[in-house]
Amino acid sequence: MKYLPFALLVLASPAAAQSPDLEQACLAVAQNFLLTPTIKTGVVQSFPELDPPGARLTYSTRPDPQPTDFTNEIECQFGSATPPFNLTRFCISSACYSENEQEPENRRRYLEVKALMDRQN
Repeated sequence: MKYLPFALLVLASPAAAQSPDLEQACLAVAQNFLLTPTIKTGVVQSFPELDPPGARLTYSTRPDPQPTDFTNEIECQFGSATPPFNLTRFCISSACYSENEQEPENRRRYLEVKALMDRQN
């Protein structure tokens, strides 16, 4: 019983490192890219302590998703862990979008989403 406070601290540590702001920013990237006002999220993780900071989440666009519906994934990288975040890259499924992408269409989609994100700040 005397180890219970220590165990709770260790178990709570990963959650304490989470950043709800980064997670919301990545959710906004997904909404802007997918052109949908609402997205249901499954597993959400953020990494404000990494360089670059980022977040990733599983999501579903279904109105009433079941746990097995969260098969889509988005990963976002930002220039900063605090607002304004400055989106630098995002990947949905196996396609990535950034200013440096070789594929012109992927670069264009990144610039569109970045412009929308910059307007929200």
